[in-house]
Parts: sequence; C-alpha cells; structure tokens
Amino acid sequence: MAAPVSAVAAGSATVTYSPALRVQGMDAVSFRVSASFNFPRQRASFQSIRARRIPKRFQVSCSAKQETVDKVCEIVKNQLALPEDTTVIGETKFVDIGADSLDTVEIVMGLEEAFQISVDESSAQEIQTVEDAAALIDKLISEKDA
Repeated sequence: MAAPVSAVAAGSATVTYSPALRVQGMDAVSFRVSASFNFPRQRASFQSIRARRIPKRFQVSCSAKQETVDKVCEIVKNQLALPEDTTVIGETKFVDIGADSLDTVEIVMGLEEAFQISVDESSAQEIQTVEDAAALIDKLISEKDA
C-alpha cells in the first residue's frame, strides 16, 4: 500500500490522501483533511475537520476473494475448537474470539498447510483479522502462480 501523500495549500491547509484497500481493480480512497486559518486582523482558528467513520454496512473493506474468506473462517473455527454456533466473519478479530499469540501462530500454520503457501514471520505478525489473513493468502497464491 502506498504511503499517505500530504499537500500544503498556501501555508494554511493540509490535505492528506491515504489510499485504502484495493477493491476489484479500483482504489477505494479515504481522505483526512485538516485546516487552520490565521487571519492577520482577526485571530480566528478553526478546529481540524475530520472525516467521520463510515458505518460498516456501507464499507467495502475486504480485498480477498469471498471463497478464501469462507475457508479461512472454517480453519479458524477448527483451530480454536469454537462451537458450531459461533459466528466468524471477515471482520472478526482473532483476539475477540479468544485467540492468543500462540493460537494465532497455530492458525497461520493451519492456513499454510491448507493453502500450501509459506507465510514469513513479518507478514504473520500483521494478521489481526480473518480478512487480513485471507488477503495475505490471495496475495501469496497470486505471487506463487505468477
């Protein structure tokens, strides 16, 4: 993912562009805008303008294939021996379903075996959610096939 880009307009406003996740060939974009203006005759300053969080029902946040997400959900449920009625979805964080660091390592090992990939340690440490794992798997599979 590209680093955020900042621009300063006339020394009074800063606009930061942060690319979000890649969604079906298009970039989803999030913006953070902050501005403060100092007028010579008036001492007025405006608080930063901040974007509100978009409700989850309107966000498209997963760049992984749905079948990959579903398979990762099943593997996570099996690795953690969760009851059948436990709901695991793409946004589920491993810590929210009771996984500690050792459980996360075991999940990654199970994913490596199921998808026949190899996840390096630095990438494994970045996995926090099912979506993170599925996106990494899709990336590694596409690199392996190329």
